[in-house]
Amino acid sequence: MNRSLPVIGLKSGKEQSLLRFHPWVFSGAIGHLPPGLREGEVVQVMSREGKSLGWGHYQIGSIAVRMLTFGEEPPGPDFWTERIASALEVRRRAGLTGQPGNDVFRLIHGEGDGLPGLICDYYNGVVVLQAHSAGMFLARGEIARALGEVMGGALSAVYDKSEKTVPYKAGLDPRDGYLSGRAQVPHEVTEHGLRFRVDWETGQKTGFFIDQRENRQLVGQYSQGRHVLNMFCYTGGFSVYALRGGAALVHSVDASRSAVEMSHVNAGLNFPGDGRHEAFAADAFAFMNGMGGKYDLIILDPPAFAKHQEALPQALKAYKRINAKAMELIRPGGLLFTFSCSQTVARDRFREAVFSGAALSRRQVRILHQLTQPADHPVSIYHPEGEYLKGLVLYVE
Repeated sequence: MNRSLPVIGLKSGKEQSLLRFHPWVFSGAIGHLPPGLREGEVVQVMSREGKSLGWGHYQIGSIAVRMLTFGEEPPGPDFWTERIASALEVRRRAGLTGQPGNDVFRLIHGEGDGLPGLICDYYNGVVVLQAHSAGMFLARGEIARALGEVMGGALSAVYDKSEKTVPYKAGLDPRDGYLSGRAQVPHEVTEHGLRFRVDWETGQKTGFFIDQRENRQLVGQYSQGRHVLNMFCYTGGFSVYALRGGAALVHSVDASRSAVEMSHVNAGLNFPGDGRHEAFAADAFAFMNGMGGKYDLIILDPPAFAKHQEALPQALKAYKRINAKAMELIRPGGLLFTFSCSQTVARDRFREAVFSGAALSRRQVRILHQLTQPADHPVSIYHPEGEYLKGLVLYVE
């Protein structure tokens, strides 16, 4: 990479976070921007004293640079293949690749894999890519080629689903579509021996919530003989595990009719003709208000209530309200699996909201498990903000 790339200068004393390998440069730390700088360009970041701190993608907003490398050397010609190969090796060592009964995992998890602004999920031969920064979007062709080099015959197609994730201010006019190969959707994957349909073209995120894999397994372990409510079910992942775990009945609820239909499909793929599963398209609070004491295992896995800091107060109220309702209505001795996937909601704030809900329910509640994201969603020790998934398993007397 050419060393004559644009240089961003920091204010005096603002280099400390980069010296600790934090991957973000905030706009308030910048003392000098070169004229004509375009969003998505690779820039060199320099201290006030002229020391090279590293190289990253420039973007407009509070996070002004997402760092790709630190120190004197810019990203080299093998940068993409080396980072992707390193990420794949982490998944291999975690036992997530080449295992019978598992062909779905997150391959690239942004900052956790040294590639801030990039998400890549692997679905049985297909990688679905999401760029969350202009820089990653502009590099998507190079990324697709590097994916092919690293994965070889294990990769049949790369699909770019960045239309709704690239910053709109960048003016890039993104369009979802294949960068290489082609695959039919819905596409079938296998997780812990269970079959699921994935539709990355019309589904949420990249098509499936891979981050709940181990938590779904835990639900299955607790489901024997229980009456299970999977609220905000999406395509029914938790429901299928509960059925395998021996639940007496499983009800899947989501506001989206297409999600409810897919939950039916996934239940039928694994347990055809099994009358234990029913699905309902309904508002969460309306459904819970009418459920009485029907369930003794409830899963609350709502979409992100807070996508930005301004929404945090309302999000905490929503977490408190829905957890209070679940604890009020769950049968004695019931289990509540409750989650937040909002990065804006810190672990302690989520727990406070759940504890407030418990107090409102006036039930005795114990914590059995504290849950988080799995190994293919790694958190850089220098970037604790990457720990976005929080969960609790509660025993309600």
